[in-house]
Amino acid sequence: MHSLLTTFILLALACVAAFAAQAMGFPLPFMIGPLALSGAVATIFSTRLPTGYRFPPQLRLVFISIIGLMIGAQVTPDLFGEASRLAISFLALTLFVVVAHAYGYAILRFIGGYDRPTAFYGSAPGGLFESIALGEEAGADPARLTLQQFLRIISVVTLLPIGLSLWVGHPVGSSSGVTLARGDVPWQAFPCIAVAGGTGLALGQLLRLPAKQLTGPLAVAALLSLTGLYHVDVPQWLVNVAQIVVGTALGMRFSGLSGGLVLRGIGLTILCVGGMMGLAIIFALALMQALDQPFDVLLISFAPGGVTEMSLVALSLSANPAFVTLHHIFRILITVVSLGLSASFLRRKL
Repeated sequence: MHSLLTTFILLALACVAAFAAQAMGFPLPFMIGPLALSGAVATIFSTRLPTGYRFPPQLRLVFISIIGLMIGAQVTPDLFGEASRLAISFLALTLFVVVAHAYGYAILRFIGGYDRPTAFYGSAPGGLFESIALGEEAGADPARLTLQQFLRIISVVTLLPIGLSLWVGHPVGSSSGVTLARGDVPWQAFPCIAVAGGTGLALGQLLRLPAKQLTGPLAVAALLSLTGLYHVDVPQWLVNVAQIVVGTALGMRFSGLSGGLVLRGIGLTILCVGGMMGLAIIFALALMQALDQPFDVLLISFAPGGVTEMSLVALSLSANPAFVTLHHIFRILITVVSLGLSASFLRRKL
């Protein structure tokens, strides 16, 4: 009962933070506002939380599936029409992962003074939960490893849309009212949305897809869209609720960490993510003409954020979210495969 009441209060406060962020003109306000609030609660007011409290993971899973449905509905045959261009971008993305990982490792190891397993797995530019699980098996420090991985995602999803807003000179995405969602979805469509989401979650679990809570529903909605059987339309208010829940859950991951550890991690994250984003800018500029994609689409596609959160950024910016998600799934696959192949070697050598 105490946990249920705590979750209700957190989400109520997160709603207030979301509308406050929107009023102040923040990009992606329905995610950044709740994330900032719950992060502050988890680090500063953690003693006020019930003992052992965790934000319900199943609640986050359900709302991530809604985001997946909305992104998948944007997939059209034109997205896969130029296989040669996708091959170029995937090859470039593989190179990006290798260079970004090496750079992040150098920062955490030689400037942060982290031990080798923590530096290696903490600097992986993808595969959040896989990196944490493999890192703990290799002897990495769980608190620092978790902190660095979550700070990587949070910093990118917070700073990238703000940076893009400054670049274009005015609020972009959700701050300027741009959305791919619909506001006139009839209530009769909600059973179809629920069935598609549930089927996607089951498919992701069965096939063990990366970020299965997002990619499973995405695959179902994309299949329905590509075959012309049904087009999944998600109303804007439901997308906003999904962002509030995801943002709140992400911020609560900091529960139990000391302020000093968080501040040190933030400093290292600025160096790591700053370098990785600089590398992403270079790749985006170099590939604009070859791939015939706008700079912002390529930048978000190469940004080292989590697939769910980066998909939300792409949605808020109307920056070809299906293309962006496709590249982030590939980035995670490359990272996880490389971590898996190196796991046994690292356990012996590190």
